[in-house]
Amino acid sequence: MRREDVRPLLLQAADPIPEPELADAAWAAGRVVRRRRRRTVAIGVVAVLALAVVASLLIEWGSSSGGDNITPPTNPPGYVEPVGKINGIDYWVAPPPGSERFLDRLRTPLGDRLDLPEKVRRLEEHPVENVAAVTLVSDGERYTPLILDSDGTWVRADVALGPVGGTAPFSAGSIAPDGRVVAFPQRGGVVTVNTLSAQVSRFPLPDGDYSSVSWVADGRRVLVSGPNAAYQVLVGEGNQDERAVVQVSAPGDPNEATSPYSLQTGSVMRYQFNGRWIEDTPLTLPIRSWQGQTFASLFGAARIFVAEDLPQVPTRVSQPQVLAAMATLRTVPSRLLVLGEPQDNPPAREGAGDVPFVREVGCCVVLGWYDDSNVLFRVHGWVLAWNLDSGRVRRVTELRVDQVALGPGLRP
Repeated sequence: MRREDVRPLLLQAADPIPEPELADAAWAAGRVVRRRRRRTVAIGVVAVLALAVVASLLIEWGSSSGGDNITPPTNPPGYVEPVGKINGIDYWVAPPPGSERFLDRLRTPLGDRLDLPEKVRRLEEHPVENVAAVTLVSDGERYTPLILDSDGTWVRADVALGPVGGTAPFSAGSIAPDGRVVAFPQRGGVVTVNTLSAQVSRFPLPDGDYSSVSWVADGRRVLVSGPNAAYQVLVGEGNQDERAVVQVSAPGDPNEATSPYSLQTGSVMRYQFNGRWIEDTPLTLPIRSWQGQTFASLFGAARIFVAEDLPQVPTRVSQPQVLAAMATLRTVPSRLLVLGEPQDNPPAREGAGDVPFVREVGCCVVLGWYDDSNVLFRVHGWVLAWNLDSGRVRRVTELRVDQVALGPGLRP
């Protein structure tokens, strides 16, 4: 074969083969590249999201573990700065007496004014599952409990209570933690009223005038105390072979027999189920005397004391009184609220008419906790609430009864 014959033969052999479309090939190659780029971008986005989730978890873990590099949350709206410190503890000054009516209100079943009701139902007809408040009415010789349901209904318990030491058999710690039993001190014993079944039970004690009742946290036992004696009384279902009455160490002040904590001069005491108290933490405050009972929340214990002279908050006609909210957890700060005197020249307000009473010794006591942030306390003619997070004081209700105990039914 000659060289010149090769080319015609190659053309003849390639004639049946279709010519390649270079544009289609280029388009297909471009689609492959674009798919690769999209895959790369998607992987990058997923990686960024994963890193963000991990970072948020680390921040949350750091805040719960007390990380020093985490920025603390800002103060809540309406926050009131503390005035200063007393023995290293931040303190606030309460609004002056006579101004309570103009405070913002914390709404509860107590209403705007707590007075003896005109309409009362019998407890047998209207069982109460969650007691909001209890007070007493007297016919001259005997006292009858009036119980406020969380729905705002007043009921009467059919039990006649005798006076104790010539006064009403009443204690601010009367209402059980579950809001279903109320206990009343009596001479030589304690009486309980089950507000669901209307059952009245009497538990005898050695003869004596008992004036204070404080519930143990389990709701099955109460501490009942008088001037020279104190007992733990089993009023619910107990353990096997448990004694119904256990004598406990009696403090000088019956109101100091409280559980789970008792604020006393020099220390915060923790109650033990063996009938004794142990020191929980030292307490260094300028205390002259204590008023009322100690009430505890999950994080703190609160009680009012009459202070020695306070250079930080001088008074003219009365001895300063202070609401002490002492922390029972090391991560929570303690706080103080000083109950001051009337202003020299109170500002004139439209509708004003409250007398700015001087807060004498015994006028003010803690009544409990609305929640873990709000302490409830009584001043002359009012129940107030102090918010520990914001420092604000709000009015709860105007008080038109001689005494009141507050229960968990206050909360919605």
